[in-house]
Amino acid sequence: MSDDLYQLILLPTWLVPVEPAGVVLLDHGLAIRDGRIARIAPRAELLALAASEVRELPGMLLAPGLINTHGHAAMSLFRGLADDLPLDTWLHDHIWPAEKTWVDADFVRDGTALAIAEQVKGGITCFSDMYFYPEVVAELVEATGMRAQITIPVLDFPVPGAVDIEAALCEGLPLFEQLRHHPRIRMAFGPHAPYTVGDANMLRVRDLAREFGAGIQMHVHETAAEVSAAVQETGERPLARIARLGLLGPHFQAVHMTQIDASDIALLQASGAHVLHCPESNLKLASGFCPVEQLWQAGINVAIGTDGAASNNDLDLLGETRTAALLAKAVSGSATALSAHNALRMATLNGARALGLGEEVGSLEVGKAADLVAFDLSGLAQQPLYDPVSQLIYASNRDCVRHVWVAGEQLLDERRLLRQDEAQLLATAQAWQVRLAPTP
Repeated sequence: MSDDLYQLILLPTWLVPVEPAGVVLLDHGLAIRDGRIARIAPRAELLALAASEVRELPGMLLAPGLINTHGHAAMSLFRGLADDLPLDTWLHDHIWPAEKTWVDADFVRDGTALAIAEQVKGGITCFSDMYFYPEVVAELVEATGMRAQITIPVLDFPVPGAVDIEAALCEGLPLFEQLRHHPRIRMAFGPHAPYTVGDANMLRVRDLAREFGAGIQMHVHETAAEVSAAVQETGERPLARIARLGLLGPHFQAVHMTQIDASDIALLQASGAHVLHCPESNLKLASGFCPVEQLWQAGINVAIGTDGAASNNDLDLLGETRTAALLAKAVSGSATALSAHNALRMATLNGARALGLGEEVGSLEVGKAADLVAFDLSGLAQQPLYDPVSQLIYASNRDCVRHVWVAGEQLLDERRLLRQDEAQLLATAQAWQVRLAPTP
């Protein structure tokens, strides 16, 4: 492409860069070249430029793509399989037995494809996956044009695709080298939780993460029972144990964190670790409330995730963000907690920083990858419109997502998937339903 020719110019009604914080640009747009944001300028200035395509987006808000920092993509095939149960019962009596019976490479392939399509249609341009057969997930991310962090599963007992940690690492570690320079995939480690990973394997993960410069994502302090059991057995809170073993740091992604005291906040502050908030899963499983405003005020980076569709039951990050904003107000007792603009930041730039991608995505800045979503705010439900970001967070749902781009490539056009066959995805999911449905 010629140096003076842009790949695409987008002209929305509102452009929300996220960085600087709180800014809404009216009648501005951006130009894309080589998959990156090359220019942000007023509409008239952009119309004077040469471009292969100019796209008008009337009534739309252009924002960074949403980043789903925690989930188990293939578990979309378990959606609704075991609802209205506490975490311990849900996990031990239903999910783990179902995984032992059904999860193989085909299950992961079909479930992840379904999850990617749902996420793209919901404005998500990057997701983090903590599940089995990571090589299959990587193939799908490559094929669909998505961006992802993919973790290598680490548990002390056999899991689908790996009889032990050595087998899991044997399968997963080559991906670090194979995908080292991939523009859209980042590999990380996914030790499941403090109660499923012993000290020896924790130390193994710590050393490997240092060797590969990789992130570590782990469920931590998900329930009060988890924390109290650890204290009773060892005299130590799980986060303190993780810190003692040397895993805590700017690369550490602590999922859930519904049980937090002053010592936990001090550890998170000192280490630069990130908290990945999954409010709807925590609500549905009655796991507790992450004190988001308290963490935010302490300077701790809080991002947002949907968790898996088996415990949410959707992969709707826009809806998750609204829930997070409302819940933060109730938990803190302050109506000013987690404003709409901060909620959007949590779902974009904070997520990028948590996954180590803050220099690449998460905000609309010149030089960053063109991961974008256009939200249509022209509907009745968004009128009258005083603050487009408030209307997006408090008055809109994922059906207002009209267009999605990842690295400048369009993946969703007028709500139509461009890299996946929606009819085939539906047929495949329904076939799995027939196989998995309990016998009457």
